[in-house]
Amino acid sequence: MKAYPINLVSIVIPVYNEEASLPELLRRTSAACEKLDRDYEIILIDDGSRDGSADLLLEAAEAPGSHVVAVILNRNYGQHAAIMAGFEECRGDVIITLDADLQNPPEEIPRLVEQAAQGYDVVGTVRQKRQDSALRRWPSKLINLAVQRSTGVAMSDYGCMLRAYRASIVKAMLACRERSTFIPILANSFARHTTEIMVAHAEREHGESKYDFMRLINLMFDLVTCMTTTPLRLLSLVGGAMAAAGFGFALLLLFLRVIFGAAWAGHGTFVLFAVLFMFTGVQLVGMGLLGEYLGRMYNDVRARPRFFIERIVRQRTTLETRTTTPSSSSLESLQP
Repeated sequence: MKAYPINLVSIVIPVYNEEASLPELLRRTSAACEKLDRDYEIILIDDGSRDGSADLLLEAAEAPGSHVVAVILNRNYGQHAAIMAGFEECRGDVIITLDADLQNPPEEIPRLVEQAAQGYDVVGTVRQKRQDSALRRWPSKLINLAVQRSTGVAMSDYGCMLRAYRASIVKAMLACRERSTFIPILANSFARHTTEIMVAHAEREHGESKYDFMRLINLMFDLVTCMTTTPLRLLSLVGGAMAAAGFGFALLLLFLRVIFGAAWAGHGTFVLFAVLFMFTGVQLVGMGLLGEYLGRMYNDVRARPRFFIERIVRQRTTLETRTTTPSSSSLESLQP
């Protein structure tokens, strides 16, 4: 594994209703990047915020000599779609993703860059002493285990978005056009050399987590269906096992009926209901899982853009030659 030259570092941060934490985020991220001894850009994507987050991003990007690039989406598309929008605008040799809530400290950025410079395609992180509720920690552990088994890539914390990616990995991810994307897993499918480092984790100081119960459920389905068809195979195995169990149960019922008579189990009524509910539940789970796959296939076949960029503000001194003609996925308004 050869050392990887890094001249420019891109920091990609999705923002959704983080007005209270943005000033501290910008200060700490800029201070961490100044320690890199490399050129850098901080790309912040407003994912349809309803507070003043977008105005703060535009103000930061328009400041003289600013390294901030403000990308404003026209509505909320979700964390991973917002990061993909930031990937389209970054130009760094190494791209680092970071959450805006400051639970993952920006001060860890130099360590990620140092690891990436050693030649790693993906540098993951593991949160030490995670400051989340048990309702968030235990499902996360189960999901990490399932992802490791499905992808074959042994990483401990897929839920932490503080990660570093080589530019070639980001380019490969952008070439994938599926709408339901879980970035850490997608990146590992292209990576040859990966590693993990331990990082600090802090309590959330401002606001509440944007992942409510339904968002967590949607994220779980994205994880399950975006990278593997293993659940469908498991469903077939479960169906075969239940069919065999049903046949064995039928033989057992016949045997017990002959020995004890029909009255031993209410003439079979309760047993019939139990078996019926069991098989009906399995069928509904199977139909729901198939529906998830079919729905995602339908969305991919329609090939609609994953996001629509309303505005981009970048300092002209760091701006490469671009066109302002609206494309199918973005409408760019470039200002000095």
